[in-house]
Amino acid sequence: MSGTFENPEVVQEEVDILLIGGGMACSGAAYEIMRWADAAKRENGVDLKIKLVDKAAMDRSGAVAQGLSAINTYIGDTQDPADYARMVSNDLMGITRDDLAYDVGRHVDESVHLFEEWGLPIWKTDESGERHDGSVDMPKLKDGGKPVRSGKWQIMINGESYKWIVAEAAKKALGMDRIQERIFIVHLINDKNDKNRIAGAAGFSVRENKIVIYKAKAILLAAGGCVNLFRPRSVGEGQGRAWYPVWNAGSTYSMAAEAGAELTMMENRFVPARFKDGYGPVGAWFLLFKAQAVNANGEVYMARNKEMLNDYPPYGQAAVPASCLRNHLMLHEMKEGRGPIYMDTVTALAKLRETLSPREVKHLEAEAWEDFLDMCVGQCGVWVGENIEPEKKNSELMPTEPYLLGSHSGCCGIWVSGPEDVGAPTTEGKDGVPAHLPSGWNWGYRSMTTVKGLFTAGDGVGASGHKFSSGSHAEGRLCAKSMVKYCVDNKDLKVEFEETPEQIAELIYKPARNYLEFKDYSTAIDVNPNYITPKMLQFRLQKIMDEYVAGVATYYTTNDKMLAVAEEKLGMLKEDAEKMRAKDLHELLRAWENYHRILTAEAHMKHIQFREESRYPGFYYRMDKNFVDEENWKCFVNSIYDKKSKQWTCFKRAHVDLVDKTKLFKAAAH
Repeated sequence: MSGTFENPEVVQEEVDILLIGGGMACSGAAYEIMRWADAAKRENGVDLKIKLVDKAAMDRSGAVAQGLSAINTYIGDTQDPADYARMVSNDLMGITRDDLAYDVGRHVDESVHLFEEWGLPIWKTDESGERHDGSVDMPKLKDGGKPVRSGKWQIMINGESYKWIVAEAAKKALGMDRIQERIFIVHLINDKNDKNRIAGAAGFSVRENKIVIYKAKAILLAAGGCVNLFRPRSVGEGQGRAWYPVWNAGSTYSMAAEAGAELTMMENRFVPARFKDGYGPVGAWFLLFKAQAVNANGEVYMARNKEMLNDYPPYGQAAVPASCLRNHLMLHEMKEGRGPIYMDTVTALAKLRETLSPREVKHLEAEAWEDFLDMCVGQCGVWVGENIEPEKKNSELMPTEPYLLGSHSGCCGIWVSGPEDVGAPTTEGKDGVPAHLPSGWNWGYRSMTTVKGLFTAGDGVGASGHKFSSGSHAEGRLCAKSMVKYCVDNKDLKVEFEETPEQIAELIYKPARNYLEFKDYSTAIDVNPNYITPKMLQFRLQKIMDEYVAGVATYYTTNDKMLAVAEEKLGMLKEDAEKMRAKDLHELLRAWENYHRILTAEAHMKHIQFREESRYPGFYYRMDKNFVDEENWKCFVNSIYDKKSKQWTCFKRAHVDLVDKTKLFKAAAH
């Protein structure tokens, strides 16, 4: 083992391009980047040194770690990228970047075709329309094979090994000599001579007593979204269990913010309705099995409460109402006392038996279980433990605690430069944008943030949700090309750290120093007036967010007074976080995850405070501004963070539609 816990080894390395993360976005970048790097060497004589660093291990890293039963973004030959951009916009209540969504839409199918080429089994329909799972040899999608769609954008897969397959291709393309696993990057470093340029990143090994510092011209920051900043519904032995991966700690958002990158739509959050207690997925049940959600009386509440959708024109009039509005109708039933809410699995499976062949029925009943085994094994445990057979007994649904993400049904994240060929604005239509920030939507390289050389993808890209796994992979591939071009264009650039390696090492190891200095003060290791354990600090953060920033405790409601209390308490929590301890490497990991969560939580709170409306009813309600204000707030809410003063600045950016949205909506019912 290198070094000791008291005196860790400090390792420095210089690369041209650093990829941070091991999920779908970085896997896409890792697969794609060498073809462009080889071309740069061949055509320009630029020999790029590239490294991927992952907190975990790529085979089971990221949101797809446990597997998936469907690819949620596949355009196919009956839709086009403009249709996709429209869907993304409507589901996120009208405020998205059409340029980013359109760009994902025109590249995502290529990633899906690659997955199939690498061995991912994809369900197909034969000439007679009968469905077959991926075990049956049928034409590939790129050769005209017809996927089994579980919705307009989703296709069914046998996906328990989905991430393993994608990671294998990434590792083979990049080479294991360029990959370093079990390294947690926690701090970005700006350039000494240009504070708005990235110069490197630093972190530590979660297996060895070692601090690592990388100097880099270009960095892809793609470390996922954020969970466990709100108190989860899971308690006791299930404490900390969440729907989204528990290792997603807001590192993408917090590190980018501290580096000076502009964030966008951090008020947006996702509150998925999932199978209660296990967080099992509902997509296949709604879309493939055609099940409906009902209240305790067996009524389909979407039909019972449909006129409530007219309160939110035009989004309530879409053929498929926004995800938050569907939650809004569910929450109404619960608050009116007509809970619990159930997924009517019994009726759905009975109806399917009327139209499907015996073979298909048998397969679908197996798929009812495999849907969970592919991606949420714990839900099978709930079914078994509660004697639930889905063809005989319905299962409860429950909205979860909030999550922050940019690749699923959420759009918080980082403001990035988009494509130049889709008519995106090049000037800014709102006042108040800080002068040092670029105007318009494409000021540089695709997916580069407002910090030169810092790129992001997947959950990191804000104002562009519904990428899911395939779209995140495609976005990573786009980043790979952009970063190589950036390095070729800046081949003579010499970045310098604004901090010394010694300062960086001390910053990273501060929680360990807190422990080592004060551990002998008391005889009980966890009771000490000089430090706080990461676990206790996380409980405090979750309590603040849950009770004041629209968590489950208040039925997702807040107001300006509650947000002011949260602001004060988060300020004190940031101060106390300086006293976090780390008695070992695992606690050091937990401490840094907490630092990242606190800053992400503060950004979320500040954005809700700044946006004086309830843009996402069903995800959160500002009860003092409980309406959607299209006239004043159909805009992006963006922010920057000053790491020296520790202050946020929020401001508006103008929203522009690049594709026609009118075809989404029908006339209001009243």
